[in-house]
Amino acid sequence: MVPDQSLPEMLPAEPMSLVVAWLAEATRRGDQPNPDAMVLASCDAAGHPSARVVLSKGIDVAAGTIRFVTNYESRKAHELAVQPRAALVMFWDQMHRQVRIEGAVQKASAADSDAYFASRPRASQLGAWASAQSQPVASRAALHAQYEDVEARFAGNQPVPRPPHWGGYVLRADAVELWLQGSSRMHDRAQWRRKLPQDAGAADAAGPWTATRLQP
Repeated sequence: MVPDQSLPEMLPAEPMSLVVAWLAEATRRGDQPNPDAMVLASCDAAGHPSARVVLSKGIDVAAGTIRFVTNYESRKAHELAVQPRAALVMFWDQMHRQVRIEGAVQKASAADSDAYFASRPRASQLGAWASAQSQPVASRAALHAQYEDVEARFAGNQPVPRPPHWGGYVLRADAVELWLQGSSRMHDRAQWRRKLPQDAGAADAAGPWTATRLQP
């Protein structure tokens, strides 16, 4: 049965607080295996879209940003280099809720990427060195051999530095839509939009959010 739920009648001034609250609730409930999973859609220079699942690595409510990490030589990274915009979808089927986010994407700072990489398990750090993401590999055995080579390279307890080809991205939202499933397909939807500055580094220059309730 679809629960009786809806957005506030007077929509909040900004959407990211609700996104954070929904993610926290999904995490607390424990009935979503990966509550921080989100579909990331990007596009190449020819306009061909592609999508894959990544994990949210932090949401900044004040800045209206969301972070994820990947290999900078992957397909998604090449697409973001030529078309630095992306769309994200977070869906919690047990909660009957969905979030859609669109915006401009840029690489996170080296310091931010270094700090996050240092927090990862050692095996994941080694895996980041071992895999040339999105590139062909002769066999599964060959991939394991690459990992073993990296393991030998960083033998013992020596720290594993962040690979230069690996790091974070920051998506700065200019459109956010929140969706709650309703009975008889009378879903509750609202969209927030704002204008971003041309200068990606002008973090404080984004325009105010404008909220609009949408028909399902």
